Amino acid sequence: MEGTDGFTAFCRDCLATVAPTARRCPACGSPRLVRHRELSSLHIAHIDCDAFYASVEKRDDPSLRDRPVIIGGGKRGVVSTACYIARLSGVRSAMPMFKALELCPEAVVIPPDMEKYVRVGRQVRERMLALTPLVEPLSIDEAFLDLAGTERLHQAPPAVVLARFARDIERDIGISVSVGLAANKFLAKIASDLDKPRGYSVIGAGEARAFLAPRPVTTIWGVGRAFAERLAADGIRTVGQLQEANADVLIRRYGVLGMRLAKLSRGEDDRKVNPESKRKSYGAELTLNEDHADLDTLRPILRHLAEKVSAHMKAADGAGWTVTLKLKTSDFKQTTRAQKLNDPTQLADRIFRVADDLLSREARGSRYRLIGVAVSDLCPARLADPADLVDPQAARRAAAERAVDAIRARFGNRSLETGLVFDDPRRRKS
Repeated sequence: MEGTDGFTAFCRDCLATVAPTARRCPACGSPRLVRHRELSSLHIAHIDCDAFYASVEKRDDPSLRDRPVIIGGGKRGVVSTACYIARLSGVRSAMPMFKALELCPEAVVIPPDMEKYVRVGRQVRERMLALTPLVEPLSIDEAFLDLAGTERLHQAPPAVVLARFARDIERDIGISVSVGLAANKFLAKIASDLDKPRGYSVIGAGEARAFLAPRPVTTIWGVGRAFAERLAADGIRTVGQLQEANADVLIRRYGVLGMRLAKLSRGEDDRKVNPESKRKSYGAELTLNEDHADLDTLRPILRHLAEKVSAHMKAADGAGWTVTLKLKTSDFKQTTRAQKLNDPTQLADRIFRVADDLLSREARGSRYRLIGVAVSDLCPARLADPADLVDPQAARRAAAERAVDAIRARFGNRSLETGLVFDDPRRRKS
């Protein structure tokens, strides 16, 4: 891949070496070429699935391919994911559904199917782990990878291995990913977002400062809207202004964040890719179409959410010690109540029973617009749900739940219902 002036270049589609000045691949004719002076020396990557939930739904229903798709639902819910067609109309993640449908009234709205997304996410993760053991997941659909020292194993440098990975994911799993390759994690995360979808972008150490300088301060990890406003009040709006500031001054003014601003603004990030980085909880919540105070209405929803959380934990081979109930009233007052278990669980039955008890004690006539449940204090599944001598029926319920899981895995999630059925209207396509 070595070219003149130290540049390297290859074709993303056929992986052939190309001249650094080529406009198309001479082997396959593709214009999707990767070229960069530091390409052969970079090994830190960020891989991000493109519009993941929507992409999975389009894969499973080809009639949706050319239509705008929004994953979410409900008059007062929010957008979980919007496909790139919907984004052309201005739809964005976390946008209220009513606003999204005002911008894109022709959109197909599909409720999230987290069990399915978890399964696909695990397929992608397994492919990542085949490249390197140094995989640090950030969410169901993105992760950092460190491919240092893998060139002999894969008979190709990391840059080419990543392009092959992206090509194979699209061919074998049916979704696309974007790749950011850079000198460190901070730059790799930025790079993966530069050319979505199906992107492949490179940011080398030598260009980092110039690349970052004109960008807004919100480019820096940890700088949200409120902190950006504080910086603006101090006359700092771009990363370049942070680069010019004295590091000691930034530290005195902004504390620990000041040190982060000083380093990251210069493209410096010494964090390692940490495969031991673990999530802290599994949760699910629902914004209701109408406010409800009636327990008979809320309990089926809570059971539905407990099953979603349980499915995520089972897919990840995890369990947890603490169950937390989340409620938000019609006036947006939020309440959380938690209970530590005697032993960890991953079962929907136990999660629901604990959360239902918390709900029964908390509900005193208030009307709720949101309800959620989460399990935290995580541990391996092998420690979960031992025999319960106090409740001899628990083992029977656990066996029944596993039988239901097996039936649903074969025939679909709606093939068998519990006695508490929540008929989410967002299951239906618009």
